[in-house]
Amino acid sequence: MTSKGQITIPKDVRDELGLEPGVKIDFVRVSEREFRIRPKNLDVSALFGILKYDGPPITIEEMNEAIRDGWAGIER
Repeated sequence: MTSKGQITIPKDVRDELGLEPGVKIDFVRVSEREFRIRPKNLDVSALFGILKYDGPPITIEEMNEAIRDGWAGIER
């Protein structure tokens, strides 16, 4: 670590995380003396599959109806 608190992330780690110049890094506490680093500005494709849905596929019309029903239930 430099006197300014800067660190160098090894190339193999940068490659594995897809880090490029300008990417912001997030430090997440794992335990009292351990942190995990991860890129803050991930590509949207990195989010694919994080939400699970086990039901049958629904149509756009069904989605729009659910949105309307939800909006109708909001007190204004």
